[in-house]
Amino acid sequence: MQYKWCKQCQINYLKNNFTNWTSENENVDNFIQKIQLKITHPTDVIFEWIPYNQFGDIKEIGKLGFATVYSTKWKDGQLTYSNENTKKYEFALIVFQNIQLTDEFLYKVKTYLIEYSNDHKLYGISQNPNTANYILILYSGNEEVDNFIQKKQLGISNYNDIIIEWIPYHQFEKIKEIGKDDLSTVYLATWKDGPLNYEVDKREYKRISNKTVVLKFLDNSHRITNKFDKFKIDVLNIYGISQDPNMKNYIIVFQNKRCVCGKYYLTYEWCKFCHIKKFTNLSGNKKIDDLIQKMQLKIHNPGTLVFEWIPYDKFINLKEIDKGGFSVIYSAIWEDGPLYYDFSKMEYIRDTCKKVALKCLNNSQNITDNFFNEIEKYSTDNFSLCILKTYGISQVPDTNDYIMVLEYAENGNLNNWVNKNYKNFSWLRRLNILQNIIKGLKEIHRKGLVHRDFHTGNILLMTSNFGNDISFISDMGLCGEVGNMDETKTNIYGVMPYVAPEVLRGKPSTHSADIYSFAMIMYFVAARKQPFVDHAHDNVLALDICNGIRPEINEQEAPKCYIDLMNKCWDSKPQNRPNAIEIDKLILSFRDNFIAGKGEQFKELEISIENNQSSTHSQAIYTSRLLNPFTKNLPHYDENKISDCLDCAITN
Repeated sequence: MQYKWCKQCQINYLKNNFTNWTSENENVDNFIQKIQLKITHPTDVIFEWIPYNQFGDIKEIGKLGFATVYSTKWKDGQLTYSNENTKKYEFALIVFQNIQLTDEFLYKVKTYLIEYSNDHKLYGISQNPNTANYILILYSGNEEVDNFIQKKQLGISNYNDIIIEWIPYHQFEKIKEIGKDDLSTVYLATWKDGPLNYEVDKREYKRISNKTVVLKFLDNSHRITNKFDKFKIDVLNIYGISQDPNMKNYIIVFQNKRCVCGKYYLTYEWCKFCHIKKFTNLSGNKKIDDLIQKMQLKIHNPGTLVFEWIPYDKFINLKEIDKGGFSVIYSAIWEDGPLYYDFSKMEYIRDTCKKVALKCLNNSQNITDNFFNEIEKYSTDNFSLCILKTYGISQVPDTNDYIMVLEYAENGNLNNWVNKNYKNFSWLRRLNILQNIIKGLKEIHRKGLVHRDFHTGNILLMTSNFGNDISFISDMGLCGEVGNMDETKTNIYGVMPYVAPEVLRGKPSTHSADIYSFAMIMYFVAARKQPFVDHAHDNVLALDICNGIRPEINEQEAPKCYIDLMNKCWDSKPQNRPNAIEIDKLILSFRDNFIAGKGEQFKELEISIENNQSSTHSQAIYTSRLLNPFTKNLPHYDENKISDCLDCAITN
C-alpha cells in the first residue's frame, strides 16, 4: 500500500505547531519557520528548533576551524513521516564559539544548507544555555549506509536473526591488529555495548556487553554497501557497520570465531593455514614445489584459485590447437579438475573432468629462477574476469618440458575468431571486445605489471552463459624462451608490428609500450586485418616503425574519433600516449553513445561488413619470436633524439 501524504496538510500542521516551540529569538524563529514551509515531499527533512536538553551522551570528536564538533544522542529524535524510531541514531553537533549575533550565525546556516546539504543533512538549530553558543545538528551517518542498514533490518524473519546495526566507533576498545585479508586490515576489538540478543522468556532484546568482535577496515570504502553484500552472512555472522572518524574508512563488524588451530577467522569461517596443509600434490623438484607453496600462501579467501602441481597422467584427450614461437598449445580434459571451496560442505572439492588448455613450453627442461619469478608475479587469482586463469604447472615425462595449465577459451584467439566471424563482427561487438581488453590491461597496469607480448594471438575469447563475447588476456610475463629468461633484459621478443619503436631500439617494455600494442589491436579490430600484413617483418620494417611509419587506415574503415584515439596510442613518443584508464573511459563513451543511438560515425560503417583480409606476405610472422637479428643495427633508444631519421641504420 502506498503512503498517503498531503503537502498542504503537512504545512498546516507545521504552522499550527509554531506556537509550541520558540528559540526566544524572533529572527531565528522566522528563519526556521520559512525553511519548514518549503517542504515538498514526505521524505524532506523538517528543520527544527531543538532544545539543548534533548541531547545526551555528548562527546567531542574534533575541531572544524570556527567550531567544535560533538557526537550525541537526540532523545526524542527527528520529526519524520513514518514509524521509524530515530532516537537510536547518532547525530553531530557543530558548536560555534563566540557567535552570538543572529545575522552572522544565520549566514553560516544558509551557507551550509547551500554547500553541504548533499553530504550531511541539517536537522535543526539549538543553543547552549550556559555559553549562549549556537549549534547546528547534523545526522552523522551516510544516507546510503543508513538506508542499507534499514533494509537489512526489515529483512529479519526470525527472533534469532542477527540485527545489523550502525555501531559508533567509540564503542570499540582494546583494538588489536590480527591479520591482513585481501585488501583489508583485520582487527580484534571489544564492543562495549555489544550486539542485540533476543531473550525469548522476556520477549525483548538485550545487549551482550563487552563482546569480542572482528573489525575489517575496508580500503577505498566509498561504496561500502557493495562490499558488504559480497560477504555471506551465513558464513560468518556480521553485526553491522562502523566508521573510523579519523581515517574515514568504513568497517564491517564480524562475529568473533576461532579455528580449531587457534587462529581467528578473518571474514569467513575458513582457515587458510589449515586448508593449505591439505594441498599435498608436489613435483619432487624443490624449485617447483617452492613456487607452488608461495602461490598457495597468496590465497586470501576461499574463492581464490588454488595453484597446484598437476601430474601429467591426469590429462586425457590431448589435441594440438595452436603453435607459437616458444610453445605448443593443446586442449585436454583434466580428470580431477581444479579445487574450489564448497561453502555448504565447508571443504574443498574438485570440478571434475574440466576442459583446460595446456601450454607446453619448448626447451624448458632447465627453468631459470627468473622464470619462476615471472610465474609468481603473473599467475595469480587476484585479477578480474578479463585475465585468463592459471590452474597450475605440470611436466611432460618424455621430454621434461614444463606445461602451464590454463583456463580453456573455446572460441580461440582474436585473430582466428575474426577471420571466421567477420560477417557478424558489428561495431557494437568490436567495442565490447575492446572494452574487455582495455579493462584487463588497466588491471595489469594497476598492479604495476607489464604484459610485454600484447597482440591478437594473446587475446582469447569465450561466450558467456548469456551469449555475450568475453575476451581474456593471456601469456602475461611469459614472452621469450623459458630456458633463457635471464636474457630477456637484452633480448627483444614479440610480434614485430606490435612492438613499440622504443622497445625495438633497446628500451625495456613499459606500460606505454603495452599501449602501443593496444593501438595495433585497435587497428586489427577496425580493419579486420593484421598490421603490416603485406610487409616482410625484417630490419626494413623495424626501421620504418622507428621512423614513425604506421599501418594505413581511413574513415571508411573506422570513425574519426576512433582513429584519433588509435593515433595517440601509437605515437612515437611514449610520454604522449594515453594510459589505460583514459582509453577505457573513451571506449566506454564510444560504446554508450552507440547504444544510445548517438554513435552515427559507427552506425554508418555498419552498412557493409566484408572480409577485409589481404594476402599475407611470406615473411610476415604473427607469432612471438626473437627480434634481435632485425634490430641489432638500430641506434639505441634516446628520449632526446627519437624524432631523428634513422635511415642511416639500414645495412646491407
